[in-house]
Amino acid sequence: MDMENMLPEEEEISVLTLTDENGAETEFEYLDCIELEGKEYLVLLPMEEDAAELVILEVEPVDEENENYLAVEDEATLAAVYNIFKEKFQDVLEFED
Repeated sequence: MDMENMLPEEEEISVLTLTDENGAETEFEYLDCIELEGKEYLVLLPMEEDAAELVILEVEPVDEENENYLAVEDEATLAAVYNIFKEKFQDVLEFED
């Protein structure tokens, strides 16, 4: 029996490299895109070793090929997106509140 084919395949990690207004680049693991009230939000995890907090950014379309990612300032929006993400991945990820 070939045990290798019985093991689950490792999921490929999607990495996003974002550049801030100062030109500094940061790499994030893309976790999900969540739609809320007609807007899309990216849920990202910084690729730094000790990163423990998710980053949620609002997607702002610029044109057909480009988009900006904006920091979400509204606590209620952050909480709503995070709760949708938690519910969606409750069986896959462990969450600390």
